[in-house]
Amino acid sequence: MKVPPEVTYRNVDKTSALEELIDEKIAKLEEVCDHISSCRIAVEKIHSNPDHGSPFRVRLDLTVPPGHELAVSENPGQSTQYVPLEVVIRDAFDSARKQLIKLNDRQKNRTKTHPEQDMGAIVTQLFPEEGYGFLRGLDGQEIYFNRNSVLNDDFDRLTLGTGVHCFTRDGEDGPMASTVQIVSKPGVRAEKSEGSPIDLPAGWEA
Repeated sequence: MKVPPEVTYRNVDKTSALEELIDEKIAKLEEVCDHISSCRIAVEKIHSNPDHGSPFRVRLDLTVPPGHELAVSENPGQSTQYVPLEVVIRDAFDSARKQLIKLNDRQKNRTKTHPEQDMGAIVTQLFPEEGYGFLRGLDGQEIYFNRNSVLNDDFDRLTLGTGVHCFTRDGEDGPMASTVQIVSKPGVRAEKSEGSPIDLPAGWEA
């Protein structure tokens, strides 16, 4: 996960047992999707003495590149018996896991109908703290990529105008790179279409 999970507790005592359970469930999510951008978890006690169901609510908010947001809120209210917090946590993560599986299936189906393309590109936008950026292919298309797609752990070596070799495929929200490899560092100055300058490797045209 690019950003450490954020876990907040409201009217609930944080214990090592709860932390271990949540860490275990986060690991299960990452087995399904290894490029989750962010994960926010809220564990709350919203009722003191419920007649049925559970006094607890657990909410998960996940972000998955290039722009998917998944939200799960679990608060058993129809059960005829008291539902412990640990059960609510497990049910919330199970629901999130099912959503991630469905998202992966949609992306795989789209990939099957749009095979990967081998192409050259340059880095035109870079967001180091968030761990992603955009490339521009030789055909002018904008391509999303993230830290995990850059080979040899070279994400931190990237700068605007770096020339790369990449494999691209159609993602849910447009072209995205499955692998990115640096082939040259910036050399010749050029102008982006928006008007701000970037560097292009020698021999490339803007």
